[in-house]
Amino acid sequence: MNSAYRTRIKVCGLTREADVEAAAAAGIDALGFVLYRPSARYVSAARAGELARQLPPWITPVLLFVNADAELIDQALSEVPNATLQFHGDERPEQCTGWGRPFLRAARLPAGDAPTHAAPAFDLLKFTQEFHSAQAILLDAHVEGYGGGGKTFNWSQLPTNVNAHLVLSGGLTPANVTDGILQVRPRCKTLAVDVSSGVELSKGIKSADKIHQFVAAVRAADEQLASSP
Repeated sequence: MNSAYRTRIKVCGLTREADVEAAAAAGIDALGFVLYRPSARYVSAARAGELARQLPPWITPVLLFVNADAELIDQALSEVPNATLQFHGDERPEQCTGWGRPFLRAARLPAGDAPTHAAPAFDLLKFTQEFHSAQAILLDAHVEGYGGGGKTFNWSQLPTNVNAHLVLSGGLTPANVTDGILQVRPRCKTLAVDVSSGVELSKGIKSADKIHQFVAAVRAADEQLASSP
């Protein structure tokens, strides 16, 4: 397949070696470890290091932080020095740079089933300009707290001229990821997808079957894009 149509896949919220092995076997591109203590998928920096060391060299480990202090980030990078960083809180651009590692910055868009007053207005174009040094902008649904809500946002409401690499996240499942890719891919430079709850048996416990189904659905979208005029 033409690499221009290959959607990269990240599975987030890994807590078990068996799930790391299953995701790697399914052909994913990146695995995320949540270093945010209130999360049901939380792992310590040491545990993230143990899990990341199970990865083959072509899979990227991603460390997810929410308003973390420098000590935690330093500790996590000492355990996983080749990691990409993901900032999912209220971090400013200067708090995301300076670690010597590429980073993703999460943008929190109103959830698709939320009333208009439930989340503040969000200017994605302004956000992507503000975080222009990010490797990609991760699009997630705005929920109470920080992420992990399993909610989608209205994909059709995204601007058509987002001059950035995007990661589509928030409520993705094997059943809806094909449609999400087909809607969002034409609006950005390149696209990746990020799944957590959509491939779980319970919080933090992944399903190998669901991961494989998710990957198959992503590749089905890629085939459609590659064959379209």
